[in-house]
Amino acid sequence: MTGDGTDQTNPADATRGTGTGDATLDRALGRAWRDDLSWALLTRLTEIEDRMGGHHGERRAAERVADALSRVGADPGIEAFPIQRWTRGRTELTVHVPADGANGAGDPGGTGDAADGSGPMDPLRREEPIERAFEAVALPYSPAADVRAKLVDVGHGTPDEIEAADVSGAVVLARADSPPGERHVHRAEKAGHAAAAGARAFVLANHVPGQLPPTGALAFDTEAAIPGVGVSKETGAWLVEYADAGSGAEDGSDEWEGDGDGPDDRVGDGGTDDGGGEDGGTGGAGGAEACLHVEATTEAGESRNVVGTVGPDTDEEVVVVAHHDAHDVGEGALDNGCGAAVLVGAARILAALDAADGIGCRVRVASVGCEELGLMGAAALADALDLDRVKGVVNVDGAGRFRDLRALTHGSDRLAGLVEGVADWAGQPVDVRGRPHPYSDHWPFLRAGVPALQLHSRDPDASGAWDRGWTHTRADTRDKADPRTLREHAMLTALAVRALAASERLGRIDPEDLRERLREVGAEPGMRAAGIWPGEW
Repeated sequence: MTGDGTDQTNPADATRGTGTGDATLDRALGRAWRDDLSWALLTRLTEIEDRMGGHHGERRAAERVADALSRVGADPGIEAFPIQRWTRGRTELTVHVPADGANGAGDPGGTGDAADGSGPMDPLRREEPIERAFEAVALPYSPAADVRAKLVDVGHGTPDEIEAADVSGAVVLARADSPPGERHVHRAEKAGHAAAAGARAFVLANHVPGQLPPTGALAFDTEAAIPGVGVSKETGAWLVEYADAGSGAEDGSDEWEGDGDGPDDRVGDGGTDDGGGEDGGTGGAGGAEACLHVEATTEAGESRNVVGTVGPDTDEEVVVVAHHDAHDVGEGALDNGCGAAVLVGAARILAALDAADGIGCRVRVASVGCEELGLMGAAALADALDLDRVKGVVNVDGAGRFRDLRALTHGSDRLAGLVEGVADWAGQPVDVRGRPHPYSDHWPFLRAGVPALQLHSRDPDASGAWDRGWTHTRADTRDKADPRTLREHAMLTALAVRALAASERLGRIDPEDLRERLREVGAEPGMRAAGIWPGEW
């Protein structure tokens, strides 16, 4: 019995003891041990230079997934849907740092050298203002902008930290991770709170070493309120130091006129430039200023889903979903080339099982676009289906990355029992967790009441539940993946889908229960800031 009092069958019970069924399952899983299709697909996907949603590379990725699904007999079709396509251009970040002791900057005690040279000479003092350029990458849906403003460090960028800081008119710097032991604060929430507090731009500093500026959407399918960029952990350390050096200074840097498009819009006494030109001066602010230049466009575009089916033609169906788009800063191997590869591998196993003994009901396999820009492909898929006929959705965004599988059941005791049965039968470790979250392709289904299972995997050395590791950076490359993991996760996914297809219909997810669960885990503020909290709630 599961936690909700319903019977849960073992995933192999439907065929155990019948001879034919056991042999069919053994043959299908045995072939999967030697199957290179998933690895070949991952290779083809990561060879594509740019799989950003709506771009040419994403279309090529959809075509390659469709080719792979055709090979396993899923008879796929490609379905287009409209999006707001975002395209990056040039990004520049420069920081202007005043000389030590200039208006208090770097010399909070006011004990610097005397102007007449009578004080002791400190050879380590910064005698002249400096200007430093740092690598930065624009975050998707950042608007184009030219901003020059004081640099303010807000730690992890929690709502309390932003409220406690004076960020009006500032370029706000926040870490990408969240405080230990506290709820996860999504980057869209950090940027949204900063914008609401009057910030003019947002800088997200990675917490993973290796000179890896992170990326990730600032908003979902719409242009963000303020520009935003990602910088590496190493750059972030410099920016924190420069911001802190001026944090105690008398602040005169937030007097602005004009449209804020550059240094000439900042005025001091008499309306002159006041030293803010190319020589690195900071206009009497006392603290560091950041100059941010972002070139980007947001325009109407098109993305594509790849949708096929295996199994019998039944009224009910199970949906299995992955996404083939990726951020354009890297190869997108882990996020989510591996998931798309696992999807195809699982589809091949399910097709083999269906050809011999059947798999209970139709299984719809879908590789969707534009997950990274706001789950638009999954939303289009959900809109196109009769969700009353969907028994459950299995999302493999995150499967295939690391050896041990993690199952997120989003509060469904029956799904938890089903996955635990699969893990016990297969003798494989699966970490089952019930906490719900809205930040992947199961969400359009879950919010409509469809039971949702996400099969994920996580680096055992990660520092926290939401540690992204290499993903969303240029280090997300194929060498991090392992063909053995792709095969094993494809097998476990197929077993879980087969068990779900053969099970009695699961109860629907009650919207009020889901809303309260999300509130309990602290998800509401971030969802509201990102614009994805359901309006009817």
